[in-house]
Amino acid sequence: MSGDKYPKFRAAAVQAAPVFLNREATIDKVETLLTEATANGAKLVVFPESFIPCFPVWCLVHAPIDQHPLFTRLYENALDVKSDAFRKLASLAKKYNAFLSIGVTEKSDYSMGAMWNTNLLFDSNGNLVGKHRKIMPTWAEKLVHNFGDGSSLIVHETEIGKLGVLICGENTNTLARYSMVAQGEQVHISTYPPCWPTMRKSTISGGYNMKDVIHVRAASHAFEGKVFNIASSGVLDEDAINQVAGDDETLREFLKNACPAATMIVGPDGEYASEPLVGEEGIVYADIDINREIALKGVHDIVGSYQRLDIFQLHVNRTRLKPAYFSEEENGTSVPEENTNDEADVI
Repeated sequence: MSGDKYPKFRAAAVQAAPVFLNREATIDKVETLLTEATANGAKLVVFPESFIPCFPVWCLVHAPIDQHPLFTRLYENALDVKSDAFRKLASLAKKYNAFLSIGVTEKSDYSMGAMWNTNLLFDSNGNLVGKHRKIMPTWAEKLVHNFGDGSSLIVHETEIGKLGVLICGENTNTLARYSMVAQGEQVHISTYPPCWPTMRKSTISGGYNMKDVIHVRAASHAFEGKVFNIASSGVLDEDAINQVAGDDETLREFLKNACPAATMIVGPDGEYASEPLVGEEGIVYADIDINREIALKGVHDIVGSYQRLDIFQLHVNRTRLKPAYFSEEENGTSVPEENTNDEADVI
């Protein structure tokens, strides 16, 4: 048959616990899980939010004054994009010939207190396709993570389709989601923490039904944008609970019983493309056929035939923010400082 054909591939969404606050051991676990996922035919493997070195769940349950030791350990084990740890992740994507999407805590090279909730996307040759920093830390995350900016709200055109990434609460930001679809997104990646406790007293342990809210977010974006949505969540294991709770038995029990997250893949019709996995470690798979999106877009396309561009407009500021902008005097003329920050070349 003549005409254009669009990618088909197998996607894998990992649900796992990192080795808590241990960057190198967690990267070793990434390789183990990549081995399993690619042996089962996965071409795109998605890991949870802040998987390396862990999601900072303590920011939700400890008073700010008690968080300094864990904050310090997090910075020590966070990932610098110029580091050997970063290069190891790139080499794993190449070794296993797979696109690798992974959540990390990224640390700054200009401040020992600046960290971001970041998602890295590598192609199957080990090249960094995209680096997205969460634009707004959610609630207590502001005690740990800096704000990202609009420079990474980019959909990446790859051999397996046009890939977009949003992290956790960004998937409830209507404008952020629309900005992805408006760039032709075909496969959406969404990542989540292992749990999200918000209340001590609630009919739901921890006050937040993670499976339901992740499903609502994943299905909404998939159905509205007519895209595949790969949602990957973490797991809070016993080691993490013990390290966060310390001697506080009440907190330990609370974290043990906190409503766990879920991992799932949703098709462009809003229906499950795979059965969700809740609370336990494992890998969810689905076969992605981007051609399926065409007929669905023909019925309802929120950035095309079902949009009123003469009424509604969205402006996205992609300015990359820096703490300072320097210039040097040369022959009496102010010359902008040479950009030595490799972030400008990342995406």
